[in-house]
Amino acid sequence: MDATLRRIQLGNALAAFGSGFTVPYLFLYVAEVRALGAATAGAVLAVFAAAALLVLPLVGRIIDQRGPMPVALGGVAAAAIGALGLGLSGNASYVLVCAALMGGGVAVVQPALATMIVRCSTTATRSRAFATQFFLNNLGMGVGGLLGGQIVDEHRPGTFTTLFCVEAVMFLVLAGVLTGVRLPKVASVDGDPPDDSRQPTAGWRQLVSHRAMLLLCVLGFVLFFTCYGQFESGLPAYGVEVTGIPASTLGVALFANTATIAATQFVVLRLVEGKRRSRVIALVGLIWLVAWLAAGFSGLVPHAQAVATTLLISTYMLFGLGESMLSPTVAPLVADLAPRRMVGQYNSAFALVKQLGVAVGPAVGGIMAAQGAFTAYIVLLVGASLGISALALCLGRHLTAAQDNPARAAGSTVVASSAPVVADAHNGTSESAAAPARATAPDRERSVATLG
Repeated sequence: MDATLRRIQLGNALAAFGSGFTVPYLFLYVAEVRALGAATAGAVLAVFAAAALLVLPLVGRIIDQRGPMPVALGGVAAAAIGALGLGLSGNASYVLVCAALMGGGVAVVQPALATMIVRCSTTATRSRAFATQFFLNNLGMGVGGLLGGQIVDEHRPGTFTTLFCVEAVMFLVLAGVLTGVRLPKVASVDGDPPDDSRQPTAGWRQLVSHRAMLLLCVLGFVLFFTCYGQFESGLPAYGVEVTGIPASTLGVALFANTATIAATQFVVLRLVEGKRRSRVIALVGLIWLVAWLAAGFSGLVPHAQAVATTLLISTYMLFGLGESMLSPTVAPLVADLAPRRMVGQYNSAFALVKQLGVAVGPAVGGIMAAQGAFTAYIVLLVGASLGISALALCLGRHLTAAQDNPARAAGSTVVASSAPVVADAHNGTSESAAAPARATAPDRERSVATLG
């Protein structure tokens, strides 16, 4: 990992650390500490999601035209102002405005940082770079949440102000770290999309007509709906109402999830290197199938509390194992599918899909929990897990060898430097069959726009 990428990863980890201070306590802060009620607290969470959904369709084109750095700095500034405002807010209107600023700012930063990582990595190193980002994000969030829990006191509003101030400072630290980053420029090479594809309508039209990317977006929605989208409503409600665990045990389960990611991330990375990405994602669907079956069985044995609790915690741990397998596969695949001049737009599109899954998941889980439809809830998520495996295998049929298994494709094309130019029917671009080999050559290691 070179110095530029290390700076980006460090800043990302510090921002995650700051977010960990406030995310677990936001609902309690708005509803109880500021005495604005549960309805306003729910509206704050909704505004977070709505702001992200509003800005993400627009930000990708700006990243591609202006570069990821100014976009990231603008997003960081908005997030810092929003976080500080939340810590000082005293009325509902002000809280909602600050939540919109923070939600939109964080949403803008995500695809900008992802594009920076793409530019600072090659096809061969990209999986490790994104796995490291995911590991540091979870580590930062976990440590931040742990320390925040030691500071916060619901009877002392000032402690919450401290938390939000820490988060604002961490965003500013991220800005400071990023200002020292010098990104390599995107090289203009054969195979770039024509200039008109960078216009909003043409760009989105090209993205939607790209079958592999469209399938990956559908798959991404199901992934985030099935896992992250259930952490806030459906799964906790099931654990408390059906499995019969105390609410405090949910914290233990979330810690088990984070600990599993921390313990397995780089072991999993070594295991999946050289494997077909589509099949790794399909395996994640099967692992999450077992996770949801474990959750279902935990609700059948509430009288055996130790067994039920173990099964539910195992659900969270299996989710963590699957997440560790996704981090070196999905985000690098988005980058490798993107035409060189549309990396920002592809990253933003996938971030939008992620946000939709994370927004729809709690809504569906919360509605089913409110109606007591817990059996149907488990059946739905078991079906969604099977859907992940089916969609991943279908996606694999639309990927080139280099996209599905870049490590093996690079090894098999080392001697193909004079290969003829062929058309890529899915991307709508032309590229040499020897592209993976060129991307790993010493003189191209820093050509961060090379997507293979």
